[in-house]
Amino acid sequence: MKFRPLHDRVVVRRLESEEKTKGGIIIPDTAKEKPQEGEVVAVGPGTRDEKGKLVALDVKKGDRVLFGKWSGTEVKIDGQELLIMKESDILGVLENVEAKKRAA
Repeated sequence: MKFRPLHDRVVVRRLESEEKTKGGIIIPDTAKEKPQEGEVVAVGPGTRDEKGKLVALDVKKGDRVLFGKWSGTEVKIDGQELLIMKESDILGVLENVEAKKRAA
């Protein structure tokens, strides 16, 4: 199934957090908090301004983003747990994430 969000809605897939602390302690699933970082899976066309002109969103498919702890609505589409939220619920875009991972 293909899902296309409407207006200024964004579909985000949560990224899994580390299962160990820096000290090597393994964190059980029941004690883990849900990650507040995700990857944008789909975006809507944007919102309309007062004159009816379409204003595109700032995020795009593939962006890694940070969002609020209680942001969005959890849905399950094709067996995947996803979040649907307004663009305004996104706090920011993480840039150069892959480059930092390769350097480490």
